[in-house]
Amino acid sequence: MTTIVERSMGGQREAAVEGAVYFPRKKRGISPRSIAIIAFLTICAAFFCVPLYVIIITSFKTMDQIRQGEIFALPTTWTLDAWWTAWDKACSGMNCSGIKVGFVNSLEILFPSLALSLALSSVTGYALALWNVKWAGTFLFLLFMCAFVPFQIIMIPLIILTSGLRVYGTIWGIAIVHAVLAMPILTLIFRNYYKGIPQEIMSAALMDSGSFWKIFLHIILPMSGNIMIVVLILQITSIWNDFLIGLTYGGLGTQPMTVILANVVITSTGEVSYNQNMAAALLTAIPPLVIYFVLGKFFVQGVTAGAIKG
Repeated sequence: MTTIVERSMGGQREAAVEGAVYFPRKKRGISPRSIAIIAFLTICAAFFCVPLYVIIITSFKTMDQIRQGEIFALPTTWTLDAWWTAWDKACSGMNCSGIKVGFVNSLEILFPSLALSLALSSVTGYALALWNVKWAGTFLFLLFMCAFVPFQIIMIPLIILTSGLRVYGTIWGIAIVHAVLAMPILTLIFRNYYKGIPQEIMSAALMDSGSFWKIFLHIILPMSGNIMIVVLILQITSIWNDFLIGLTYGGLGTQPMTVILANVVITSTGEVSYNQNMAAALLTAIPPLVIYFVLGKFFVQGVTAGAIKG
């Protein structure tokens, strides 16, 4: 029979159970299901990481070591010559000014594209979510359909449109096309986010004689920090990594970094400089990666705050 023994030690009471039988909990091992998931995720990670590893180490090698064919071997002599050449001296056709020209062009394309797309889509999403807009359901359905229209179908009409506006081949022409193509999906994202705002806030604002723009600028916009970060990251990645729009609507002096990179890769003078090509590819990929590292935490917060619900 189990008994409880109490004793006093240093003014403290201790209790011990005599005759109790303890069964230690068995340690749970890794189940076959967990092993399968880990193996699958490892394969997926290797699928992306192994090529990236080869690109990185190749960019630090000399051409003599690259010719040995040991693509997985670390450089015997680490050098940044390929990086400096790709940035400052790589040839894109007849122009040997490096990919820094494309970097500047991409920045000039990025800022007006972001300004146009975020301004237009946030206002339309706000109107569709919080105001009784006539034919809002039909308009929302059309936006949903337009989000899945392939770009190649509307390429020629957009060329005619930008030519009529006299912006074809300019930075603003590319920015307008990016804003037009982003409008459907961004409007849906903003609309779903604003749907989560309590109607009482809108009612109180209307009672205070708030107009459409006053409510948007003084109430809605300050509450949109999380969703703005989400859309910002999505747009920066999309615009910076774009190739077809920049190639189609950009002129000779307004081509983005991706187009310059493609020209650098296909341009050769006697031999293919693999280390230079790899360095140029990494230089092109670094800006969106930096954005993800800096704003990644806010991106998750924005998504969980309702960016894709509704």
